[in-house]
Amino acid sequence: MEALSSLFAGFGVALQPMNLLWALVGVVLGTAVGILPGIGPALTVALLLPVTFDLEPVSAFIMFAGIYYGAMYGGSTTSILMNTPGESGSMITALEGNKMARAGRASAALATAAIGSFVAGTIGTVGLTFAAPVLANFALSFGPAEYFALMVLGFTTISAVLGETPVRGLVSLFFGLTLGLVGIDLQTGQARFTLGLPQLLDGIDVVVVVVGLFAVGETLHVASTLHGEGFITKVRGWTWMTRADWARSWKPWLRGAALGFPIGGLPVGGAEIPTFLSYWLEKRLSKHPEEFGKGAIEGVAGPEAANNASAAGVLVPLLTLGLPTSATAAIMLAAFQQYNLQPGPLIFISNPSLVWGLIASLYIGNFMLLLLNLPMAPLWARLLEIPQPLLYGGILVFATLGTYSLNNSVFDVGLMYLIGVVGFFMRRFGFPVAPAIIGMILGPMAEQQLRRALAISQGDASVFFTRPLSATLLSLAMLVLVVPPLLRFLRASRGSSAR
Repeated sequence: MEALSSLFAGFGVALQPMNLLWALVGVVLGTAVGILPGIGPALTVALLLPVTFDLEPVSAFIMFAGIYYGAMYGGSTTSILMNTPGESGSMITALEGNKMARAGRASAALATAAIGSFVAGTIGTVGLTFAAPVLANFALSFGPAEYFALMVLGFTTISAVLGETPVRGLVSLFFGLTLGLVGIDLQTGQARFTLGLPQLLDGIDVVVVVVGLFAVGETLHVASTLHGEGFITKVRGWTWMTRADWARSWKPWLRGAALGFPIGGLPVGGAEIPTFLSYWLEKRLSKHPEEFGKGAIEGVAGPEAANNASAAGVLVPLLTLGLPTSATAAIMLAAFQQYNLQPGPLIFISNPSLVWGLIASLYIGNFMLLLLNLPMAPLWARLLEIPQPLLYGGILVFATLGTYSLNNSVFDVGLMYLIGVVGFFMRRFGFPVAPAIIGMILGPMAEQQLRRALAISQGDASVFFTRPLSATLLSLAMLVLVVPPLLRFLRASRGSSAR
């Protein structure tokens, strides 16, 4: 009941006219960037960080959440129409959705994706409403040792999952950790990694790194691989879902939501794993397995539901533990820091209007997205006619102006481009970008918790292994690093012995 009363108070915040406007702006932008291949919610939120500094925190986060949810919706449009996922979570939707489009059933595929996204997004938000306070209360029992162990687990899982190999993920992570150490050590007063430059004594602004790695790095990477100027697939006349389509879709919607929300909340979560699992499950349970690979509507309904439910799941550890489990969540954590806020269990007590206003806005945003995506899918598809050189050139200009406006500093702009070149080479050689962002944001926090735990234990490092919860978390982190290479080694040895 306490969660419901808090939610009703959150609706009082989210339904204010200005907040409704920012929610609409967010879902429209999110849908647009989800449709455009390569421009995801992480890049969009990163670009908007500098220009939202003067907004009220509640309004800014309502807009960011709208972008996140909207991109999950929009990614299905290009997956279905063009076999080009706008988001990684929409990859599976392309398998069956594009086959339906080629068979003249694009409208039915877009409809089941939009309605499934609405159903699963709402279910996921209900889960967020009731799960977040429970987890926040549990997190209040965490001490410095537990928080440090939790961050180590986050470091290892994100690095292992997002990288092509764990080694590349860890290299990216340590690059971010190094950037987070730049500046004056608050405990000793010593300058670290400043290279004698006074502009670095206050550290590197997170926004500079985020915009550099995502916007500049992505633009340079696209410029190096650009071969065309855009493309478009026409949508045939709009036709509603048939009764048979409804009958074959509603169960996959519910099953996809049941998979997406809990997996999205795990440190190894995100949207990719539940969408793959949903597709596999629907193929096993379908009464029409022969249609899979040829345009089965269950293969669109289930994965799209899992995709959107996972978005709500990702917000659970972010709000309750301050632990991002995706690139967009990491940038939203940077946005919290921009407003001098720290997500975690105490934010539910210190700033309830922001947290519950954000959660309430997700219900409203879901409804807005349903209204936008059902009738306007053909219009959204026309965004693909924008030539990529113009699109990414505009992003570069916007990134430059936004970064300069932070401190009116040419040094920040130069640093952004330098980091952007690093981001280009990371993409060029297969190093994931998200671990670097997570390392930079969580690194100083992990260092602070490490020092605090050692100070309390008077320098005894065994405190991390004698406390049951921290020992469990560190053991899980070790398993994440050790088990995948061990399994690969065992498979290789079996293959060689079989020959």
